[in-house]
Amino acid sequence: MLKPSPPPSTAPRVSLLRTHAHAFCQAFLTSTPPRKILDDFFTSSPPPQITEHGPDWAVSRLPFLGVAFRGRDADGKTPPDTTCDKYFERLGNTLSFHPDEDSFPPPEEFIVDATTDAVSVVAKAKFKSVKTGKSWDETFIYRLSKFDAEGRIGHWEIWADPLSAWEAVGGV
Repeated sequence: MLKPSPPPSTAPRVSLLRTHAHAFCQAFLTSTPPRKILDDFFTSSPPPQITEHGPDWAVSRLPFLGVAFRGRDADGKTPPDTTCDKYFERLGNTLSFHPDEDSFPPPEEFIVDATTDAVSVVAKAKFKSVKTGKSWDETFIYRLSKFDAEGRIGHWEIWADPLSAWEAVGGV
């Protein structure tokens, strides 16, 4: 099925967003450190935001869920326990992420909404509990939005499977 082409005036923006979103996802395949990911792919002004959506009941074991992480550790303006750097720290202390070359689709399968300046992508990877060593395969969704003029991400939202994570870290 052919996808309709964006209007000529939005085509360069769509291409920029798709290219930057794909490069962001590819950074996870090369084990790029979180600080470099934040430096290279996220806005500095306005401050970046990361939100991993999940139920309130899961926060006790999955402390990266449901928090509006904003700003950076070095900005001096954000409470230190809710910066985007802390998102990666909390996530990394709880789960390890094991993407492979098939985790993210090719760039043309990234969904770009030129009207809202957002990119969505469905991905898959293996996750593993740091505490128990239990692992599982998961499909998840990224929504990237609030891009700046250069295509840096302002807001990264994640929808995943908190029940599988909950069970893997020791939930009953």
